[in-house]
Amino acid sequence: MYTVEYEKFVLENGLNVILHEDKTLPLIAVNVWYHVGSKNEEIGKTGFAHLFEHMMFEGSKNHRHDYFDPLQKVGASINGSTTSDRTNYWENIPSNSLELALWLEADRMGFLLEAIDQKRFDTEREIVKNERRQSYENRPYGQAQLELQPLIFPSPHPYSWPVIGSQADLNAASLEDVKSFYSKFYSASNASLTIAGKYDKN
Repeated sequence: MYTVEYEKFVLENGLNVILHEDKTLPLIAVNVWYHVGSKNEEIGKTGFAHLFEHMMFEGSKNHRHDYFDPLQKVGASINGSTTSDRTNYWENIPSNSLELALWLEADRMGFLLEAIDQKRFDTEREIVKNERRQSYENRPYGQAQLELQPLIFPSPHPYSWPVIGSQADLNAASLEDVKSFYSKFYSASNASLTIAGKYDKN
């Protein structure tokens, strides 16, 4: 049986860190998991976890631009995803770009709110609403999951609503709502960072 060797420790700020060294290729996979998903939302305020996944790519205090641009310039692939239980953000990068990736992750972990304004919020909310239409409302049988989920997990179970939320809740969401969501759940002590690949431990 193959065993993956790794180091695990907790920083003073509460961030869980997991390291796995693999020098096979000059690449590094960086993944940040925030231990928050749609199950942490309130009834009437669904879709916030996924909406905030989108907001996290729109710049932070010290990098007020598209998050993809500097990483794609060095050949990285970047994305994120949201489930009922967690939200994660990942980058696959050349090994000499680890410092850049970690700086960007640190900036949006600690200083995102100062870059969020009404215009950015409105833009990302419309993108999420369109994603909901494309994935569920305008797709054959797309409504099936929306109908089945509350049957399997009756309300008020936190799995009873879809990760993407409802159109009504997204329409009613305010900038202050999402800022409050970030302040409550987005912190180093509620996150785990994994780094795997060719890196210098020192």
